[in-house]
This record gives sequence, structure tokens and C-alpha cells, in this order.
Amino acid sequence: MNLRDALPRPGGALRLVLPALLLLLLACAAPAMGADPNAEIATAVPSADADTWRQVKDGESFIDTRHDSTYSLINQSGESWRQWRNKWVSPFGLIAVGGMLAMITIFYLIVGRSRLDEPRTGRKLLRWSVLSRALHWTLATLFIILALTGLNILYGKFVFKPVFGDAFWAAMISGTKFLHNYIGPFFGLLLIFVLLRFLKHNWIKAHDIEWFKQGGGMVGDKHPDAGFANGGEKAWFWLLATAGMVVFVSGLVLDFPNFDQSRDTMQWANIIHAVGALALTAVSFGHIYIGTLGTEGALEGMTTGYVDESWAKQHHNLWYEEVKDQAEAPADVEATDDTKPESPSPS
Repeated sequence: MNLRDALPRPGGALRLVLPALLLLLLACAAPAMGADPNAEIATAVPSADADTWRQVKDGESFIDTRHDSTYSLINQSGESWRQWRNKWVSPFGLIAVGGMLAMITIFYLIVGRSRLDEPRTGRKLLRWSVLSRALHWTLATLFIILALTGLNILYGKFVFKPVFGDAFWAAMISGTKFLHNYIGPFFGLLLIFVLLRFLKHNWIKAHDIEWFKQGGGMVGDKHPDAGFANGGEKAWFWLLATAGMVVFVSGLVLDFPNFDQSRDTMQWANIIHAVGALALTAVSFGHIYIGTLGTEGALEGMTTGYVDESWAKQHHNLWYEEVKDQAEAPADVEATDDTKPESPSPS
């Protein structure tokens, strides 16, 4: 007996069932393979006549998409949001950001860097403690990441998608949104802490008004009075305290859509968030320029914690008068533990 003869053979009933099942599958698949999509749509979706579209436009035809909320099948406020975003926010935001960069470039080419009026003395004053610098650079890093990812969300598809294609853009925008959505809350919480820490240095005083009248020293032949923080630094502080908090709160509304906020609320939060963020980004360019390339000696304070005596006297004379007795020689600075608190502001 060979192996074939030893194997069991299917019974007669099974021989009849298998072909029947095969024919049944073919009969079911044939209509699907030859189906007309338009015919299926006509069967599945009732015809939409003029009365139907009138009801949709007037809000009479609605679908229930959220708990305890009904929305029109066509949401006219959504079209208004789109018009605001595409015709006003995006173009004018680009003008604000690009215009600020252009003005800074022109200013640097014409006026140049703000130099020290007197030679450096070599004696140093502690301006920023290690903690203050760590908070500043952490907040600045998060701000830059949020600014870049936000700009990419708003404008990136016009730049990167045509150049690199859909696959690259899909991966890029996915990563961009992930970073933006998850970093945003941490930035906001850290911002609150930083604002509270530096609040004592940023109350507006009479000499700050004079600082603005003199354009921070560009008008007249005398540098305006300034305490620990000058008028420009205080303006940046209060912009962060107002517009920055608005951006933070509106971002939370967008980040957490599961707290029963309506679609209209989300749309307004998106517009407010974009306007505030674009304004902060544009102004931040000025802050970054003045604190780095634009002013000699400014960056040293936020990198080493110390500033030269001549710099303090020129840019923050009222603060200098308060702390000039604390000036240290370079050798003493290297041996000093700069974890001590920064020098106090004038009262």
C-alpha cells in the first residue's frame, strides 16, 4: 500500500459542499468587483435637493458630534475662522516677523553695534546667578523650539512640501506638532515661575519713561537712567506676562479639547494663539539682537553671570551705584562661587 492510498479521502458530502461554497463566494464578490461607485453613493446617500441645502445653510440640518453639543452640517463659523486665518493672520504674521528681521538687519548695517563709551576696567559685577541663567536659557530654548515649530505649522507646507515632497512633509509636520503640543505646557509653567522670580526687578518707574523718550540712548547725548532692568527689558517682561500668558492659556485650550469646549471656542483660541505667538516671535528678535550682537558686553552677563564695571555704569547706572562696592577683580571672580544671589536692584 502506498502513502496516497493510506491517506483518508474526503467524503461525498464534503465534495459537494466545497464547490458550492466556492460558487457562493464568487457570486458575492462579482457585484463588488464590478460595482459602480456612483451607483452605490446614490443608493447610500439620499439626493440633496435645494431644500436640503437651504436647511444645512440655515443650521436646520445638524449632526451631533460632541457631548451636549450640536453642530451644523456646514459650520459657517468654521469658514469665518478659515478666512481670518488665511487672509489676515498668516499674511500679516509673516509681514510682522519678516519685517522685524529686515528692520534689525538694516539697523545693524546703518547704526552698527552699541559699543562701550569707556574702556573696560576688568573689574566684574555679578549680575545673574547660576539659577537665573539656567532658568533664562531653558525658557529661551523652549521658546525657540515653539517659535520654529509654530512657524512651520503655519508656513512650512509652502516651503518644505514643494521641495521635499509629501512623504518628507508628512513626517516633518507630524514631529513638529508633537513637539509643539507637548513642549507648550511645560513652557507656560516655567514662564510663570520665571515671571514671579524676576517681578521685583520689573516694576515700571519714572526713569523708565525717560528711557523710552530717549530711545534707550539713541536720542540725545546722554545715556538714560536705568536700574537693574532698563525700560526695554521691562517692556519685554510685561509683554511675556500678558501676551505670553494669553498664548499659554489659548494653547491649553487647543492642547486639551476634551474639556467640553465648543468648536467655536477652539476656533477663537486658535486665532488668539496665532496672533499672540506671532507678535511675541517678532518682538523676540529685537530682544535677542540687543542681548547678543547689538550690544557689546550684554551676552557676557547671561553666559558668565558677570558684567564689566564699564558696561554696568553705561547701561544700568542706577543699579551700578547700588552695587559698585561689590566689583571684583578677574582673579577674585574666578575663585568666587557665583551661586550667590545676583546683585540687588535699586529700591
